[in-house]
Amino acid sequence: MRSQDISQAFLIALKRLTPRQQIRNPVMFVVYVCAWLSLANLVLMQEAQDLSENPIMMALVSLILWVTVLCSNFAEAYAERLGKAQAASLRGARTHVKAKKLESRDAVQHIKTVSAGSLQRGDRVMVEAGDTIPADGIILEGIASVDESAITGESAPVIREAQSERNEVTGGTRLLSDWIIVEITADTGESFLDRMINMVEGAKRAKTPTEVALDLILISFTLIFLISSSTLLPFTTYSTTYSHGTQPMSLTFIIALFVCLTPTTIGGLLSAIGIAGIHRLMKVNVVATSGRAVEAAGDINRILIDKTGTITHGHRRAVALIPAKGVASMQLAQAAMMSSYADETPEGKSIVEFLRRRFGINPPKLQQGETAVLIPFSAETRLSGLTLGKTTYLKGSDDAIREHLDHSDIVFPNDILTQVELIARQGGTPLVVIQDAKVLGIIHLKDIIKRRIKERFAGLRRMGITSVMITGDNPLTAAAIAAEAGVDDFIAQASPEAKLAYIKKYQELGHLVAMVGDGTNDAPALAQADVALAMINGTDAAKEASNMIDLDSDPTKLIDIVIIGKQLLITRGALTAFSLATDIAKYFATIPAVFVSTVPALEKLNVMQLHSPVTAILSALIFNVLILLLSVPLAMKGIPYRPMSINALLRRNMIIYGGGGIFLPFLGIKLIDLVITFLAGDLT
Repeated sequence: MRSQDISQAFLIALKRLTPRQQIRNPVMFVVYVCAWLSLANLVLMQEAQDLSENPIMMALVSLILWVTVLCSNFAEAYAERLGKAQAASLRGARTHVKAKKLESRDAVQHIKTVSAGSLQRGDRVMVEAGDTIPADGIILEGIASVDESAITGESAPVIREAQSERNEVTGGTRLLSDWIIVEITADTGESFLDRMINMVEGAKRAKTPTEVALDLILISFTLIFLISSSTLLPFTTYSTTYSHGTQPMSLTFIIALFVCLTPTTIGGLLSAIGIAGIHRLMKVNVVATSGRAVEAAGDINRILIDKTGTITHGHRRAVALIPAKGVASMQLAQAAMMSSYADETPEGKSIVEFLRRRFGINPPKLQQGETAVLIPFSAETRLSGLTLGKTTYLKGSDDAIREHLDHSDIVFPNDILTQVELIARQGGTPLVVIQDAKVLGIIHLKDIIKRRIKERFAGLRRMGITSVMITGDNPLTAAAIAAEAGVDDFIAQASPEAKLAYIKKYQELGHLVAMVGDGTNDAPALAQADVALAMINGTDAAKEASNMIDLDSDPTKLIDIVIIGKQLLITRGALTAFSLATDIAKYFATIPAVFVSTVPALEKLNVMQLHSPVTAILSALIFNVLILLLSVPLAMKGIPYRPMSINALLRRNMIIYGGGGIFLPFLGIKLIDLVITFLAGDLT
């Protein structure tokens, strides 16, 4: 906990000591009313010079009750403060940024320094080492190392370069090396950072159904204790008369005893636990627009995840060369490099990178007198290549190559046809390479499964969650990729209607379903899903239909969201068990000592041997405050989640938190009673 956050939260907690704020938490509102009653009783008795009660004891009870209310306010204020601090730090990342705007789109020499806020879509800027990138954009020239920790929270720098998959940069990040020329792609107020701040500040948390149900249970307990406590004054008056007690219980004692038995720990932390769950999502750069979704994430048992860009990298990459019969691997590699030299597609670049790494081949250099004609890839021909002198190198799909060879007398080799069919069945893409009219072999392209994705799906399986891959591929290809990725099920040739029908089907069977999406065609299914995660760079329709937004556009983060949701539920359940257990223990620890002056026969049940009724009640109140304060860090951090069955989890929480809640009050109240007796003597 940072001291600045603590001091700010404390000031907010003081400001919330008003009836309008306190009534939002029914349990703590009752404690708030009791604090006012005890203070008013103290003032009235002092004015009337009534010495029937010890004024020091009355003042201490009143003070402890106010501290109890303040601690509850502090827990909620501190949780909210953490979320606002994130928005403030993001806002600070975009202030006072200057941009080096290019006056001419072609001349780097003409640069004018302007405010980042004045940049418009289409402007071009120069960013050098040490500069802050002024706005979202695409790199047109250069390659550089970028510090994106202000956005993602990751300290490791990333490489961004022109004409690659990694050519996008975000305003507010910082260049660590080299230089780049960036074309701005967002107008003022519409950047990634602006949207992120707006969502963090705009996220509102309504009470979830579980919170509402738990609130009703706590209110019921409070009403029961309130009714019981209201009968104590006539009961103790009667008992004093007929059982030879010394005196009936005072109003201060009755108020203090009622607060001791009220479930103040969970009542004071219930709201903070929910807010802290949303904050933990923010720490992984996910903004929840609904507290209900965070809670539902802990209970989902089926997840729909898109294949492209989620399970796979989204771009096919070269993974192998398969030479035709009688062709050397190096000959095929040389021809593949020639045919990919002019291919600016991600697939073409991956082939060049693969050949460099595997065979040590570099793009061709023209000799003096040589001429080269580049054949760029086009959607019409589905071919790309290079004519060097009188030799032509081409690569393309098998049907495009066969169509090209139809104009010659060359027969397409049977072994190549067999390999083409085999690669297609495995979910890959075969590109046939030819030199003039001779088929040399195949380049095997594959949409690579993301690293460790199989382990993550295995982790979901251990949680009892079924993973379902959504893909537009044919069933054969989808089955191959699903087996490699380790998902439990898949939907091939998926349409928006198929996704929606799948979600509805399992919801009708009683399942909670989550989905990840970023396109307009995902919007109906996202709106239907119990937990809907949209990417920040997705369409507006997808984001509007979702109840969570991922600011890193990392769909696999749904696994982290599930863990945070489960952690929220576990924390709430454990603290509820602990709070109710401590209330039961306080009942048996303090009641005999408190009533011994009224009903002397209860001395036999005073196994704690507390010094006096006054020290017993003060010890219980102080213990209440200490437990509430000590539980705040646990509510903020959450109880770690470990994959286990519901029965095992319930048994673990009952032993650790329920058992601890029974044992701790006896030890704590006795120690506090000894300290009070030692410091203050006999307060009676």
